[in-house]
Amino acid sequence: MNLPAETSTFVGRDLELSEVSRLMGDSRLVTLTGPGGVGKTRLAIRAAATAVEHVYFAELAAEQNGDLLAHAVAAALGLREQSVRPQAEVVAEHLADKRLLLILDTCEHLIAATRDLVTRILVAAPGVRVLATSRQPLGLPSECVYRVEPLADADAQRLFCDRAVAVLPQFTPTDAVVRLCTRLEGIPLALELAARRLRALSPQELADRLDDRFALLGGGSRTGRHDGLRSAVGWSHELCTPDERLLWARLSVFAGSFDVEAAGQVCADERLGNVPGVLARLADKSIVRADDDRYRMLDTIREYGRDWLRELGEEELQLRRHRDYYLTLAREADADWFGPNQFTWALWVRCELPNLRLALDHSIASAVGLELVGALWFVWFCLGEIREGRYYLDRALERNGKPGPARTKALWAAAWVSFAQGDLDLVAHRTAEACEAALEQRDWVGAGYAHLSLGALTIVKGDPERGGVTVEQAIGYFERAGGRHVGKLVAATVLGLCLLMRDEHERAAALMAEQRAECESAGEVWARSGGDYIRSRVELGRGDPVAADRLARAGLRAVWRFGDLLSSAVAVDQLAMTACAVGDHPRAARLLGAGQRIWDSFGLSQFGSPDFGGPRLETERQVRAALGDAEFERGYREGEQSPEGAVGHALGGLPNSRVVRWNLPAPE
Repeated sequence: MNLPAETSTFVGRDLELSEVSRLMGDSRLVTLTGPGGVGKTRLAIRAAATAVEHVYFAELAAEQNGDLLAHAVAAALGLREQSVRPQAEVVAEHLADKRLLLILDTCEHLIAATRDLVTRILVAAPGVRVLATSRQPLGLPSECVYRVEPLADADAQRLFCDRAVAVLPQFTPTDAVVRLCTRLEGIPLALELAARRLRALSPQELADRLDDRFALLGGGSRTGRHDGLRSAVGWSHELCTPDERLLWARLSVFAGSFDVEAAGQVCADERLGNVPGVLARLADKSIVRADDDRYRMLDTIREYGRDWLRELGEEELQLRRHRDYYLTLAREADADWFGPNQFTWALWVRCELPNLRLALDHSIASAVGLELVGALWFVWFCLGEIREGRYYLDRALERNGKPGPARTKALWAAAWVSFAQGDLDLVAHRTAEACEAALEQRDWVGAGYAHLSLGALTIVKGDPERGGVTVEQAIGYFERAGGRHVGKLVAATVLGLCLLMRDEHERAAALMAEQRAECESAGEVWARSGGDYIRSRVELGRGDPVAADRLARAGLRAVWRFGDLLSSAVAVDQLAMTACAVGDHPRAARLLGAGQRIWDSFGLSQFGSPDFGGPRLETERQVRAALGDAEFERGYREGEQSPEGAVGHALGGLPNSRVVRWNLPAPE
């Protein structure tokens, strides 16, 4: 299960839990509806906790782009496939033989996309059940809709008192609590917000102020449950100081979570100086929730703040400031990627991906968006976000046709991403344009990356001789540009592969020794892993499979942590060869299956190259001959069904190789 942890007690809802459980047994699609803050998510989590299947939880509140909904669900499932096929199709295929419960939380802003994805899943995966939460039904014929109502009076008072004791251990209920809970109409979010105010106000004072607030918002009349919640949130807003209200509104431009630095850079100005202090006060009032060194807003709170931001006339300004802040950081990450901070930047991306998406969605048709998507090339390629990279790069290039360095960079980045997906025709088209543009602009760095892509394409198409010449040209362009560029180290790896294909193993070994020395001097990890792969092949050719295994594992360890599945597939194939070389054929069969599963996720196994794929095919032939068809297929399927398990096993080292075993988490 990947259910979020419940950080407070669950109060009441016995009848609701029983009914939802019954509906889940009768229907494969149950949608919990109701206004924001009524407790749909908590009810779904508690109902799912008793499910007999595995449960996967996809939180969709931060995802604003319906085109990327399936990607968000795939991430919740732990699915890292980056196929050229539509991601919804990939998710449905992945689930086809699974038996599990999938929770889709907060769907109302993505109704059409959710409806389409759920339809695919229900058709393709008969063993999958879906539990959705939304302010409105999905609108599918097979959907069973259950409306979540506010808490009954007694449960509302229990919830308020429970939260009150957590704030003030000496709290004692009074008659004012009954009046307060009645006025808040049993909406859990409103009750929790009210309880947090007990540090400053008594229940009587809270109830009196809430009376005033209702009168201010609508003459004391109540037109619906949602009005009760909005009034409660508005009342919390009324109790905030002016600077707290202003920061609340400005923070609404963030998607997902954010840190203090981001809040300060995006929100501070002459009207709002001490952002960290004001943010701490908002956290104390439960307007934002603190999670270690990051903060987030509940969806209802964010929406209320966004409405106020529009009223202030600042929405576009704040979105531009948000975009510019993340562009600045993306430039810094791009410039710093060649160096010792790669894992730090990878962690930053994992935390900030919702905000990066938001910045791209807001600017993709502009020159700023073109620059941003190109600066994030390492996210798309090195960190395995290939499908999203393709999505944003395609749209940025379609909408920004004016030649310039930013377009050139987006072109070669798009070529690299398309190469990973196996779309070699598009690689050829974009590489040709990038090469021509870079040379016209005397952009030597861009020329280096573009020629590197052209050389790699030529190699996998079966001409390592000409490809090697082109890669050497790429290295020359990087040297002409001066400075340090990770592309030069990648080019050395690709040139080493050419030398292996030409049986020049000692030259390849010497070149990789130089590459590794430069990587170690710079503290570079990602590009070094490619050199480890080439050195592993050299050692295997020299007849030392244990050394070859050690080097391949070193490379895999790095790229698997980054989430780079393309490099992971190459390394897993190499480990299958080392296992075969020492006679561990069952292990080799599992690794061949795992490697093929990873390759298949890109759409073109071993890049479709007979030269590149030849060693793998020969290994498979030897392993099959040693085990027999039945045992080989059994091990192969085991690796294919659980590539993560096979990779973790492979990273333990060969038997008797005197390599220390270690545990590696699945890629983030």
